[in-house]
Amino acid sequence: MANINSEKSYRAHIIRNKIIRYVVLVFLTIVCLFPLYVMFINSTHESHKIAQGLLVLPGTWFFKNLFNTLNDGSIPILRGLLNSLIISACCAVLTTYFSTLTAYAVHAYDFKGRKAIQTFILAVMMIPSQVTALGFYDLMKTFGLLDNYIPLIVPTIAAPVVYFFMLQYMQGALPLEIVEAARIDGSNELRTFNSIVLPIMKPAIAVQAIFAFVTNWNNYFTPNLIIKSQRLYTLPIVIAKLRAADFASFDNGKIYMAMVLSILPVVVVYVFLSRYIIQGVAVGSVKG
Repeated sequence: MANINSEKSYRAHIIRNKIIRYVVLVFLTIVCLFPLYVMFINSTHESHKIAQGLLVLPGTWFFKNLFNTLNDGSIPILRGLLNSLIISACCAVLTTYFSTLTAYAVHAYDFKGRKAIQTFILAVMMIPSQVTALGFYDLMKTFGLLDNYIPLIVPTIAAPVVYFFMLQYMQGALPLEIVEAARIDGSNELRTFNSIVLPIMKPAIAVQAIFAFVTNWNNYFTPNLIIKSQRLYTLPIVIAKLRAADFASFDNGKIYMAMVLSILPVVVVYVFLSRYIIQGVAVGSVKG
């Protein structure tokens, strides 16, 4: 009888803990999603209603705000979306590929100065981009690359944070015996990397591709430093220009609609790449 009561008490304790965890998770989810909900709700209302205070129910101005935002000749929203998409996609691809390639070189080769290179890369990781902004601007001006996408894309090849993440993942997921077997079979290093290492690294690449895409999508500082032509504006610059309008032409509905439009590509990228993360967790690196 005592054992039965003890078992019931244990089950009740487990159920109570599960309920507490679920309540906490639901609460945190609401806290995280509430700002997005408010943003979407505000995009469906007129500007003067948004200025009155917090709105919790959707309005009827969604399509009106959408039309006004897309047809504002002074603020090229669609062009900004395209520009940001090009830059973010290129940065995500280059960052993940070359960072994984660098991590593979450090992980798979035992060469003189390897530890010094690792230390140097980690030291570079500690330097904020704002510290080097003036020198970077002067360098791009000397090369004649101002008002150009090259300074926004090419430097992302060197990404110490992504390299460090890839190296840590590789040390646990990539046995060197696989690389040695490929070499014995006559595979060259680049083919080994593209055919064997990259499939094994899919979950890590997907994670870092999402981070790289979102980081460059939301980047305002560097594009605002480099880009001067309106046709090359990225979406954060376009939204900033929209918010900087004078009071007479200030439209909250258009601003919130622009924010809604800016989130959609990020959601699409996350949905597309998240399946690779799930595959990696469920199947493991052996499948790759």
